[in-house]
Amino acid sequence: MSHFSTLRTKITDAEILKTSLRDLGITVKSNADVRGYNGQRVRADLVAVLEGEYDLGWSRNSDGTFDLIADLWGVAKKHNQTELINSINQKYAVNKTLAEVKQRGLQNANVKLVVQK
Repeated sequence: MSHFSTLRTKITDAEILKTSLRDLGITVKSNADVRGYNGQRVRADLVAVLEGEYDLGWSRNSDGTFDLIADLWGVAKKHNQTELINSINQKYAVNKTLAEVKQRGLQNANVKLVVQK
């Protein structure tokens, strides 16, 4: 029986996801195995290699979005999974917004992002 969960995300840009994970000090692998319970593994397009025996992975869907794949119980043994996933999503959102601004030719514009809880 698999311990892996699959969660839908709104993430669409693999390069920005990689940058965001690296910004958070997380090692990233492409086309690698996500480590789970009792040595179980599942293949993913991007893998965040976490401290311990468990990882987070993302697999691209046909609509261009990514699903998050992880053994969340295992991840929670060493990490606050809610804080970890929220910090990844927040960093992705900031990096995606900044990339969109630059793409529109506003490199010299002042951008102020306000994060609210």
